[in-house]
Amino acid sequence: MDAVKMNQLQNLLHDSLIATDHVHHCAIIRRKDCNVRASSVGFNLHHDQVQMMLDAFKNPPQTREEGIYFDDQQYKCVRADKNSIYGKCDKRGLILVKTQSMLIVATYTENMFPSVCVEAVEKLADYFKEKGK
Repeated sequence: MDAVKMNQLQNLLHDSLIATDHVHHCAIIRRKDCNVRASSVGFNLHHDQVQMMLDAFKNPPQTREEGIYFDDQQYKCVRADKNSIYGKCDKRGLILVKTQSMLIVATYTENMFPSVCVEAVEKLADYFKEKGK
């Protein structure tokens, strides 16, 4: 049964994020144990990276001030509140959106539109919120 759920999440990730062509890498993570439930090909997140992302939501003003360190780069924070964190590093970006039980992580590159990436991630988060997840 769990394999079916994983496959559904993988399909959801592809259809809602990767198919936009404005999401480079992405993942859906279960917050309670930092378990990656689905991810794009080649996007490997470690437990400590996920924990650091979740910790960034605990103090949004501090996150806005300090930014977020990800993938050996310091990202300047352009938005941080209790549900969403957006980071920018040169022409690349990191989008983190949390729901009741999930964390959605997405990145975009210089050839992609940040607004499309943000909208796709926020829509997927809204979908999970509607489902109570």
